[in-house]
Amino acid sequence: MIRSLHIEHYALIERLDIGFEPGFSVITGETGAGKSIILGALGLLRGQRADTRAIQVGAQRCVVEAEFDVTNDELDEFFQQNDLDFDGRQCLVRRELTAAGKSRAFVNDTPVSLTLLRQLGDRLVDVHSQHQNLLIGRQDFQLSVLDILGRNADRLADFRQQYRQLRDKERELAEAREAQQRSRDDEDYLRFQYQQLDEAQLVDGEQDELEQESELLAHAEEIQQALATAQMAVDSSALDTDQSDVLQRLRQATSALQGVAQQYPDAAQLAERLQSCYIELKDIADELDTRAADVEANPQRLSQIEERLNTLYTLEKKHHVESVGELIALRDDLDRRLQLIDGGDERVEQLQRECELLKQAALRAAQQISDCRKTAAADVETRMQQSLQPLGMPNVRFCVQMDSDAEQLSADGIDRVAFLFSANKNGTPRDVADIASGGEIARVMLCLKALIASAVQLPTIIFDEIDTGVSGSIAERMAHIMLQMGEGGRQVISITHLPQIAALGRQHYHVYKTEGAASTTTHISRLSYDERIDELAHMLSGETLTPAAIENAKALLSQDQ
Repeated sequence: MIRSLHIEHYALIERLDIGFEPGFSVITGETGAGKSIILGALGLLRGQRADTRAIQVGAQRCVVEAEFDVTNDELDEFFQQNDLDFDGRQCLVRRELTAAGKSRAFVNDTPVSLTLLRQLGDRLVDVHSQHQNLLIGRQDFQLSVLDILGRNADRLADFRQQYRQLRDKERELAEAREAQQRSRDDEDYLRFQYQQLDEAQLVDGEQDELEQESELLAHAEEIQQALATAQMAVDSSALDTDQSDVLQRLRQATSALQGVAQQYPDAAQLAERLQSCYIELKDIADELDTRAADVEANPQRLSQIEERLNTLYTLEKKHHVESVGELIALRDDLDRRLQLIDGGDERVEQLQRECELLKQAALRAAQQISDCRKTAAADVETRMQQSLQPLGMPNVRFCVQMDSDAEQLSADGIDRVAFLFSANKNGTPRDVADIASGGEIARVMLCLKALIASAVQLPTIIFDEIDTGVSGSIAERMAHIMLQMGEGGRQVISITHLPQIAALGRQHYHVYKTEGAASTTTHISRLSYDERIDELAHMLSGETLTPAAIENAKALLSQDQ
C-alpha cells in the first residue's frame, strides 16, 4: 500500500508531500481542484506515458515518488527475478521527467524500464477510473473476472504456452503446404534443370584443366619449336653437326681447370662449380627433349575439349554463374528441392499429426479452465445478486451466460461469456453494457471489484468517482462496501463528490487550489475532525455553511462511530 507520496513541479503542483494509511480513505475537492492531477502523477509511477507538458511552467523537471509498504504483497520473487534491491518491507518508486523530454524510472534507486515499471505498478496499485466502467461489456474483462475468482492463473499460463506452440506448429504446416504447392507448380521446370546439370557430369576444377589443355593444344607447334630451339642451344650433340654446344664447352673448361688444380689449388673450386653448372644444364637439356616429345598436335582432342568447354560456358551463362563449382551447388540445391517435393506429402502429414496432438492437449487444458469458470460463474451470480440487492436493486438478476465451443479455440480458451443484467422484476436479463444505466454500471463494477479483491491480493485500490450516478442511501451502502474492502490491511481510496461516502472514510484528504500573483497551485491536506465537518457541510450545502448543514455533517460522521 502507499505510505507516502511526493510530487514536485507536476502540472499545478509545485511541491506536495502526503502520507496515507491502510483502510478506507476518501479524497474530496471541487471540480477542477486537481484530483485528476494526483491520479496522473500516480499514473507515471505505474509506467504510463509521460508528457513534457505536465512539467510545471518554468521548471526544468518534475519528480513523482512514492513509498510503498509491501510487507504482505509477496513480491520477493518479482524483485529477485529482476535483480532489484529489496528488504521485504519497503519499495520506493520514482519517476523523473525533464523539460528536454527525457524520462527515467527507478525502483529502490535502481534504474528500470517502463515495461518493468508497468509490471510492478499493476501489482502495487489498481486504479478504477470512470472510463473503466466500459470494461464491463468487454469479453476479455468478463473472462478475467471468472479466471480470477476461479483461480485459473497457473492453468491459464500453461494453456497459453500450449496454445502458442499450437499456433507456431499451424503456421509451420501452412508454410509447408504453401512451399509444397509452389514446388509442385515448378516441378517440371526444376526436373528439367536438374536433369540437364546432372547429365553434364560436372567435376569441380574441370574447366580450368580443360582451358589449360586447350591452350596447350592450340599452340602445340609453337611450343614444340620453342622447346627444340632451347634444347639445341644447350646441347647440340644430339644433332649430327660439327657445331660446338654449351655442354661441350663446359666439359672442356672443367677438364682444363682440373688439369692445373695441383699447381693452382683455386682452380679445383672453380672446376667444381663448372661441374655443377654442367650437371644442371644437362638435366635441363634432357627435360627439354622430354617435354618436346610430350607436346603433340592433336586436332581431334582439341575439338573434344572445345566442345566440352562450350557446354560448360553455355550452362554458366544460362544459370548466371561463373564457375563449375557454382553449377554443382545449383545442381545439388535442385536435387534437395526435388527431394522435398517427393517427400512433401510425408512432411505435411507429419506436421498435421503434430498439430492434432497439440490441439488435443490444448483443448484438454482449455476444458479444465472452462470447468473452473463455470463453477466461478455460479458463485459470481449468487454473490453479485446478494451484493447488488442492498444497493437499491431488490429485484436484480445477474446472470453469467457461458458458451463453450472447441472449434472456437483462442488464447482465452474455448469459452464465450456474457454478463447479463436486469434491475426490474419483469425485465429480461440482457447484456449489462447495453441495458444498465450509468449508476447501475457503477454499482455492478464496485461489486465486481469487491469480489476480485476477496480473491486476490490488491494492496491499494483507488476508485475515481465510482459513485457517479448514485446518491443518498445507495451511496452510503457503496461506501460500506469500500469500507469492508479496506479491512485486513488493504488500502482503499475513493475520490468522491458525495458526503455519504466521504463521511465513512477512516481518513479524509482534501484537494484545493490557491491563486498566487503569477500562478495557480494545487494542494492536498489531511483533514482533522473539525475540518471534516466543515468539508462535509460544504458538500451538503454549497459555499455557504448553514447550521443545518453542519449538524448533518456531524450526524454523518457519527453514524459509524
